[in-house]
Amino acid sequence: MPVESKVEASTSRPSPSPSSPLTERQEARRRRILHASAQLASRGGFDAVQMREVAESSQVALGTLYRYFPSKIHLLVATMQDQLEHMHGTLRKKPPAGETAAGRVAETLMRAFRALQREPHLADAMVRALTFADRSVSPEVDQVSRQTTLIILDAMGLENPTPEQLSAVRVIEHTWHSALITWLSGRASIAQVKIDIETVCRLIDLTEPGGTGSA
Repeated sequence: MPVESKVEASTSRPSPSPSSPLTERQEARRRRILHASAQLASRGGFDAVQMREVAESSQVALGTLYRYFPSKIHLLVATMQDQLEHMHGTLRKKPPAGETAAGRVAETLMRAFRALQREPHLADAMVRALTFADRSVSPEVDQVSRQTTLIILDAMGLENPTPEQLSAVRVIEHTWHSALITWLSGRASIAQVKIDIETVCRLIDLTEPGGTGSA
C-alpha cells in the first residue's frame, strides 16, 4: 500500500462528502486567497488576518471567500497546510544527509522549524488557528497532520511503514507541534527545541525491524 494510502487509513476521521475537484480557475483563486492570508499574517499575526481584507487582497468577493473557507480558523489552518506542502517540496530538492533515519528526521524537522522561525508572525497565526480549531475544521486539521506525516516518512526513507512506525511518527509530530507552541510563547529556546526533537526522534530506532522495541 502506498505511503499516502497508509497515512490516510491511519489518520483519517469521518468528514463530509468530498466536494468536486476545483477547476483551474477555482484553484488559481484559492491560491490567491492562501497567498493573501499568509501575507497578512506575516505582517501582523493572527489578528491581522481579517476576512474582508483577505477578500480584497486576493480580489475575490467576500461571499466567495466564505464559500472556500467558512471562517478565519479554516483559512489559517489551510494556510498552514499550504506552507507545509511548499516546505516539503523544498526539502525534497535538498533531502537530509544523515546516516540514520532518526538523524534525518531530526534534521528535517529543524529545517522546517527554522523556516517558520523566519516568519514568526505567520507561524504564530497558523499555530493559534490550529489550537483553536474545533470539529468543524477537522478536514483541514487532518490535511496538516497528513502533510507533516509525509514529511517525516520521506525523511525516514519509508515506503511501507509498519503500524509501530506510524505510531512513532504521530508522537514525533505531536512533539514538533508542541515545540512550536512553547517556542512561540517564549517558554523554550531554539536550543531546547532541538534537544526535544532529537530526543523524540530516537523513537524511530525502537520501531525499526529487529530494533529493541520490536516484538
